[in-house]
Amino acid sequence: MNPLRDEGNEQPHPVSTRVLIINADDLGYDPAVSRGVLRAMQEGIVSSASFMVNTPYSETAAREARGLPLGLHFNLTRGLPVWAAFPSGHLRGGALSEPLAQHLTPDEVEAEALAQLERLDTLLGQPATHVDVHQLLHRHPNVFEGLTRAAHTARLPVRAIDANMRRALRERGVPTNDHVIGETGAEAYWTLERLEQILATLPEDGVIELVCHPGYMPEAVKSGYARQREVELATFLHPRAHMALTRLGLRPTDFRVLAQAG
Repeated sequence: MNPLRDEGNEQPHPVSTRVLIINADDLGYDPAVSRGVLRAMQEGIVSSASFMVNTPYSETAAREARGLPLGLHFNLTRGLPVWAAFPSGHLRGGALSEPLAQHLTPDEVEAEALAQLERLDTLLGQPATHVDVHQLLHRHPNVFEGLTRAAHTARLPVRAIDANMRRALRERGVPTNDHVIGETGAEAYWTLERLEQILATLPEDGVIELVCHPGYMPEAVKSGYARQREVELATFLHPRAHMALTRLGLRPTDFRVLAQAG
């Protein structure tokens, strides 16, 4: 379970009043997941997504997603590394490994992050809007340090998952969100009722990110978050979701608002 319910307790980023980003993670993770993410963006209220560039399904997802606002879903947990000199001692069976990732040095993380950002540019023909991290591995100090360096070089925002991380990012000159809400677990997080409740009680100012995982049930990858994705997809496609935004006068955007403000 990856809880993200940090509503901030400090001065918000100097963006005009309240800004809402509804970001779907895991584009490129699995073909069925990617189809659901794209549908949630094209027909639903999802306004942003983050893209895994190092899976067997990344190229197909990129062809179908060009032109949409996409960030990098930095991935150190599965698939092949993109950086040609990635240390083999931190791979398992030639592939990335979540337990080994926290032992990478900041320099190694930085090099892989820059390589993944370059691959995103190549696949999409456009730069990333931001960076976030699969399985929240930037909780680990070395991963955080290396990723922060890469994001600073690329001048990209990074998703903060708590107040301490937000402060650390801003101290390093990296733009970030003021609030983040979302979770994965045994049950689908984004039910329609929860979405309506949370939208109605959002903080009054700052950049607010709702992290979601809509999609169809994975067809090629085993995932603990499977049927839950279909519940989330139905939520973000539902007419009541559109009506809730209209009623509240909210128009979701993407992380470029932070890059512009910074």
